[in-house]
Amino acid sequence: MKAIATILFIAMYIGMIVFTKYRAQIALGVAALFLIVGVLPLSELADSIDWNILFMLTGTMVLVDYFIESRMPNRIADRLMRLAPNVMWVTILMSLFSGIISAFIDNVSTVLMVAPVGMAVCKKLKISPVPMIISIAVSSNLQGAATLVGDTTSIMLGAYAGMDFLDFFFVNGRPGMFFATELGALATIPIMLVLFRDNKTPIPNDHKLTEVKDFIPTWTLVGMVVVLIAASFVKGKPSYTNGLICIVFALLTIAWELTSKHNKAGMIHAFKQIDYDTLLLLTGLFIVIGGITDVGLIDDLAELIRRAGGSSVFLLYTIVVWGSVLISAFIDNIPYVATMLPVLQSVTGILGISPELMYFGLLVGATLGGNITPIGASANIAGIGILRKDGHEVSFGDFMRIGVPFTLTAVMVGYLFIWIFYH
Repeated sequence: MKAIATILFIAMYIGMIVFTKYRAQIALGVAALFLIVGVLPLSELADSIDWNILFMLTGTMVLVDYFIESRMPNRIADRLMRLAPNVMWVTILMSLFSGIISAFIDNVSTVLMVAPVGMAVCKKLKISPVPMIISIAVSSNLQGAATLVGDTTSIMLGAYAGMDFLDFFFVNGRPGMFFATELGALATIPIMLVLFRDNKTPIPNDHKLTEVKDFIPTWTLVGMVVVLIAASFVKGKPSYTNGLICIVFALLTIAWELTSKHNKAGMIHAFKQIDYDTLLLLTGLFIVIGGITDVGLIDDLAELIRRAGGSSVFLLYTIVVWGSVLISAFIDNIPYVATMLPVLQSVTGILGISPELMYFGLLVGATLGGNITPIGASANIAGIGILRKDGHEVSFGDFMRIGVPFTLTAVMVGYLFIWIFYH
């Protein structure tokens, strides 16, 4: 069964690389095969799907559509264009902006909120939005590991290791993941200066600020962010809490628009703008990842990393970081991190070293590794989905041209930072 799962898994990714327009169909097809041949028992189907992420995506997509229709993204775009001298700096500012937000809320939600602003900027300047949206997605992944509430993997680590919000800033007097991540983010600025060096079209400063038609979607969007942050401090909450929050705020926005403005057309438009292709792709991937986890492939990968390190702390740390980068480029990092945490706890206990070294190393590699490919992280899939709905197809090469240098730079900085302070 493990051999069948491996062959189907590899075939799925090859298919998605070659046939980029049919990624959702390929993922769902392989997921169906997993269920038919028994790689994943039908009884485990519901549990394998991350309903929290799907709920978050759906609710945020609806809310963001109202946000876009209010013309607030255009207003923010106007403000950013007044700050930047050219297109290159607009892209850099948008990337940093998404990174700051992503340190406190889910990466996917960040992309869904910030990408419309980027799209508005690009439409005003009549340029391709592909580089900017990719940069926004990659930056949101990068800084999601900065705090306990910024990414699912951070939340998992905090719960497993008994860490609180402040431990991501300082642990036993030593700087934590926040500083490793932010230094990595700063190191990507020169990378962006090189990548976008030809995008120096001047920004016209004679345009008027866009008038916002409706401020309610903006306030509900801000309210959702605040509640998501507050919810992160609640212990023992259901796993679908964040998704439920996004759904509730979307419904509140719909209800307000219907009762105060009788805007049925807006509701219909919002539901039409839901990216069902992205939701189906993620559903298929969740089932496939659940299958390879069930047959033990994730366990095999984790054990391989543990054995390869032997008794050398530096070698083990290096393998954990860079092995996690490689693995997370192609599979969802959530089941991988869940599997590796107990493995690393055992290894650090045997070696008698600080567990934070391996824990933070795992987070650096697993969280940032998804930036290498467009299917390595949910935020990337969401960003590509936004571009596709606007008529822009993004190949693996297009994404990796930005994702690979971002990832290598940020991981190297985090890798060295954590080793210096925790070995």
